[in-house]
Amino acid sequence: MSSIKLLQNLLDYCAVKNKVIAKNIANVGTQGYKREDVEFKNLLDENSNSILKTSSNKHFGAINSPVQNKSEFNIVLDGSNEMTTGINNVDIEQEMSELAENTLRFRFASKKVGSYYRNIQNVIKGGGGRS
Repeated sequence: MSSIKLLQNLLDYCAVKNKVIAKNIANVGTQGYKREDVEFKNLLDENSNSILKTSSNKHFGAINSPVQNKSEFNIVLDGSNEMTTGINNVDIEQEMSELAENTLRFRFASKKVGSYYRNIQNVIKGGGGRS
């Protein structure tokens, strides 16, 4: 799978993760609410199953793999019975920490994708491939 596809998958994951975190934060005071999370394992498995090909005995390079772009991610309930707030299992500090981490991940991926397309645009215009 190409690196741009991996970055686009990461952007999709971050968008879903952000919605789930927002839902958890919104329900921090809801009696009996079960915290939700997005399963990352499937995304990791899909993208780590890329076939590696050696072009030389000293070099490795990933080939574009027929792995499909999966835009749906599994949203799972946190089975923890720990009542962090006393009324449910949502820990606001954990959610805020995950939100900050997810924001950084999203910014990184969007900056890389933007840079990739700017480079393509520059090449098309004849301005070279550097931004």
